[in-house]
Order: sequence, then structure tokens, then C-alpha cells
Amino acid sequence: MRFLLFVLAATSIAASAQSQPVFTGERTTWHEGFDRYDYLMDELTLEITPYKRPEDEKYGARPAERGKLRCVVIAPKKAAPGNPWSWRGYYWDHEPQTEIELLKRGFHVAWIMDDADRHWDAWYAWLVNHGLSPKPAFIGMSRGGINEFVWGTMHPDKVACIYADNPALRPECFKGLENLAKNDVPLLHVVGSYDFLLEKYTLPVEDIYHRLGGKISLMIKEGPPHHPHSLRDPMLIAGWIETNYNSGKDLDDSLYAKFPLLPATKFIQSYYYSYANKYLAVLPESTYATCRGPLFTDCYTRYDAYTPNWLGLTGMTILAPDQPAPGNPWVFKADRIGRTAEPVDLALLAKGFYIVAAPVTEQPGPIARQWDDIYRLLTSHGFATKAIMEGRGAGGGEAYFWAINNPEKVSAIYAENPVLKSLQTKTPLADTLGPLANAHIPILHLCGAEDPWYPANTGQTQKRYKQLGGNMSVILKKGAGHFDVADDPAPVITFILNNSQHPQK
Repeated sequence: MRFLLFVLAATSIAASAQSQPVFTGERTTWHEGFDRYDYLMDELTLEITPYKRPEDEKYGARPAERGKLRCVVIAPKKAAPGNPWSWRGYYWDHEPQTEIELLKRGFHVAWIMDDADRHWDAWYAWLVNHGLSPKPAFIGMSRGGINEFVWGTMHPDKVACIYADNPALRPECFKGLENLAKNDVPLLHVVGSYDFLLEKYTLPVEDIYHRLGGKISLMIKEGPPHHPHSLRDPMLIAGWIETNYNSGKDLDDSLYAKFPLLPATKFIQSYYYSYANKYLAVLPESTYATCRGPLFTDCYTRYDAYTPNWLGLTGMTILAPDQPAPGNPWVFKADRIGRTAEPVDLALLAKGFYIVAAPVTEQPGPIARQWDDIYRLLTSHGFATKAIMEGRGAGGGEAYFWAINNPEKVSAIYAENPVLKSLQTKTPLADTLGPLANAHIPILHLCGAEDPWYPANTGQTQKRYKQLGGNMSVILKKGAGHFDVADDPAPVITFILNNSQHPQK
């Protein structure tokens, strides 16, 4: 059962049957026998008329007479539902293998010999009026990156996805990345490790887009400079475009009325995925690539509650699994959820758990009343009535505080290098463990042996909890300090699965 607080309406390719678009004018052939149609656009009037191209052009296209712009459309032998298409940003017929593969998958391919301006707008309108989808996928190589990002950031609601290959960008495009992220436009950059544009453009785009919560995947080929573009085997790129074509999801605004405990609160959708590198063999090029992003790892939907007050404070954060486990088990997380995915949370999402981070919207910090409200809200919409409490460092203390005051609502506690104190009480938490022990709540701490908080917190807490008859385990990582102790989440996941309200098989 999906998370009942949200309706995720897939804006996928239209399911209704559509006829293949009809283009007039002289028909020639492009690679592997695909139908090609050439046109001229008048630079002043924007009129588009058929054009008979020179026979010696082969598959390319030379500039037209002064005042005219060359335009090209390639038609698939059978159009895919919804008439999807890709738009080449520049350098027509250079490394066309991705477009050829897309044509085989039912995509149309289009191009105009100009920078992204009003002529692009006119060409887009003409193609859509001829039956192509209102959201093209973009392919931009080098200077083509400027065109696809200029037009895409100006029209983010008209973009399905962007594939950029060793791209350049204009400064204003960096500011427009937020528009693309808000419109759920996936990005893929394929670059050479010695490309002179890599550090100036691709890496800053990746950093910004990841922080914005957008889906960006990166493939850095080991060794090549600016050329050659693309991949000799286009399956990975074409498959990414096909998968991401209009795959965005929207939050149903009408459901905001179902949040009586969070008045004037909206949910912003983004994504949660690992930022870690993976290495992929690129066999036709006889090299390897450093890869990261959703194309190469699991990616989950993230929802942030946003309270539009003068401080711009955020409410709770919810990470949703692709397939919720029976009973909708969930983790009540006492920490903020950052943009760098944590191994334990990723493993729990893969097992069907929701991850819910409590809000921090007040000066004093965590407020138990807000946590209570969120618990009632979630359980009233089908979440398990007993949550797994999770916290790291200071968050461990806040998780303990809520569990001690609500033991009947907790199935287990997991903490990493916790400090057993809370901003919500002056009483040492180690002195108030009785309710947890009486409720037979199992506890697991994962600690670095060199963490300065370990002896006075975990060591003493384990002793006291066992004296009270409680069940507490500690995993001690030798040589580790306070950070990055959960590199192997398997023991933690086993503990949580065995002690959740709905144990997994």
C-alpha cells in the first residue's frame, strides 16, 4: 500500500492511441533508412516551408541562404505512444548513435540550425502542432549544452530530460537549474576526465542540482579529453532517455486538505540517493567510467513539508520506499535528513520502510508536541502504530526522550554514537530508562571505539538498561571515532527487521 498522504500521478507518455505525425515536403532517408524531412525557417517571419536539400549533403546539413535557418525532422518507422522526440542542441549528425537508437524505439528526432531563441520557440510550436509530445528530450554536445540549458531553464515545464555531453553553459543557466529541479527534469552528463569544460560546468551543475534535490547522473570516462563525444554503444544513454521521458511525479494539491495538524503546509518533492562513486567498464572504448547518481544507484522520492513563514522553516521530511512493506513500517528519525544518503536509511528503504524526520521549526529545537502530532497524523493514515526510533549523536538523545515518554508507540531504538541528553528535559536520560525496560523495547547502539561520547553514554546506558532487565546490544567499531561508523548496515538492518512491529521474512 502506497503512502496514503500522497497521490503520485505519473505524467507519463499519453496512453491514448495517437496516429503518427505527418510531415509534408520531400522525403529523403537518414541513417538505416529512416524518413528525413527538411525545412527552412524565415528568420524574420518565422514561416516554415519544405526544403529540398542538396544530394551531396549525405546525412548532414549545411547552412541555408542568408535569412533562412535549416530545420530537420527524422521520423521513426513506427512512433511510440505519445509521439516522444529528442531535440539535438547543436552539431547535427555528429555522433548520432543515440538518436539512431531512439528512432528504433519510436522517437522522432528534430534539430534547428540556430542558438536557443525565438526561432527555437517557433520550431517547438510547429513540431508540437504537428503532433509531437509537448515535452522533448534534449541532446546537447559541447556548445549544444548551452542551447539545451538556455531553452530548458526558460521553459522547464516543456522538458522531459536533458542529456549533456561535455557541455558548456551560460552563467544564467546556473540560476535556472532550480526551475528544472522544481519541474522534476532528470539530467545526465557524460564527460571525459580530461575535458577542459568538466570542472567549469559539469561538476558545478552536479553539485547544485544534487543540493536542489534533482535527479542528476554523471558518467566520467577515464582518459578522453573533449572528444570523442557520446558512447560508441548508445544503449545506456538511449535507455536513460526512454526511462526518464515524462517520468516525473506530481503531488496532488487537493490532498493538502487532509493535513489538519499541519495547516498552511505544503510538500516539496525531490529525491534521495547515494552520491558515492561506482565504476563501470566501457568496453567499446576500452576504458572505465566513474559513475554516480540515480542511473547507477537506487533513488527514492523525498517529501519536505514547507511552512511558508518569514523564516522559511521546514517541517517534517518523509522518504518513501518504492514498495512499502506490509503494515507500512516506519522509522521515526530524530536527525535532519541531508542530501547525502546514509547507508542504513537506504537499506531500510529497500526493505520497504518509510523514513520520517521530525520537524525543527521552533527556537528551542525539537518539540515533543510536534512529534506527537506527526505520529497521530501518520498512524491515522495507515502507518504502523509502533515506530523504530533512530538518532545519531545528539539526535540519539532526542529519540530516547520521545521513546521514554511514549514507550507504547515504539518497537525498537537504534542509535549511532548517541549522547544521552535532550533539549526537552534537564533530567539525565540514563536515569529515566524504566519505561523502556518495562515495555521490553530492544535497543542497539553502533559506536566508534574512539568516540569520546562512548564511555559515559553508551557504556553506562548499557549497564543500567541491563540492570533494569532491558535488552540492549552494542556494536563497537574498532579504530573509529564519532563519524561514519555505519559503513556496513547489515547488522543494523537485521536488528530492525527482527524488532519492527511487522517483522520481515
